[in-house]
Amino acid sequence: MSESAASLRHKIASAGDLESVVRTMKAVAASNIGQYENAVRSLGDYYRTVQLGLSACLRQDQPPPAATTTIKTHQEKDAIGVIVFGSDQGLVGQFNQVLVEFVVDTLGKLRGKKIVWSVGERIQSRLEETELSPLAGFTLPNSISAITPLVGQILIEIETRREKDEIAQVYVFHNQPKTGAIYFPVSQRLLPLDEAWRSDLAAIQWPTGNLPEVIGGGIQTLKALVREYLFVSLFSACAESLASENASRLAAMQRAEKNIDELLEDLNRTFHRLRQSGIDEELFDVISGFEALTTPQQQDAQTNNQKGDR
Repeated sequence: MSESAASLRHKIASAGDLESVVRTMKAVAASNIGQYENAVRSLGDYYRTVQLGLSACLRQDQPPPAATTTIKTHQEKDAIGVIVFGSDQGLVGQFNQVLVEFVVDTLGKLRGKKIVWSVGERIQSRLEETELSPLAGFTLPNSISAITPLVGQILIEIETRREKDEIAQVYVFHNQPKTGAIYFPVSQRLLPLDEAWRSDLAAIQWPTGNLPEVIGGGIQTLKALVREYLFVSLFSACAESLASENASRLAAMQRAEKNIDELLEDLNRTFHRLRQSGIDEELFDVISGFEALTTPQQQDAQTNNQKGDR
């Protein structure tokens, strides 16, 4: 009985320690969600500004800058560069698995060789289980300030590959936060900046009644805006992925906390029942011992009484 009680005490203590860890991780995830969501909202406003600037430049029928965009007509056989934002840490539920399935399904519809870069160790291990075989990936940032250096590294890698004609298209995959759900996987074709891209931007309606005008060198302005467009697109993808990851971790920690509470309740109930059973047994032993001691005395008293009556 004592060994069973000791085992239950150990399990209760371990579950309590685990619950403390889960609550800490839940608090950290909730805190991180706020900063990443604020970054995403701020980027949305800036991204809109960049789009309007590009729209103003393209309205003047400026040709796309050769140094920053892909001018040649891409063929179905051209290699495709793929950037996949995942997670470095676990305890995120199906975060990486859902994204990998989406990546495999989407790329399966595109012809051509795929060159895949992963951002995050967990997503890379998942991708290695598929036919995509990712290259050495990038380290996932753990703060807003660390996203900028990562985006710079990705852009340098993309430009290096493009200059060598190793890739003609670039796609970005990541999980995006969604109201009413934790996240959902999305993709974006980052490059080439072709005629379809120009047409979409030129069709954006200017927010005021005054026609926009680009002052100074139109080509230089367009190049600068294209660089900002690529930077903001990757920065936003990373920030949205991190927000989704922390939302998924928060949900996983909430489920874990609920399960631990139920486990603790069950363990405590079992422990109290076992302890009560032990107390009952001890009381029964005391009563039995008392009865065993008092019965001979009662018998002796009765015998003496009977002799006195004679």
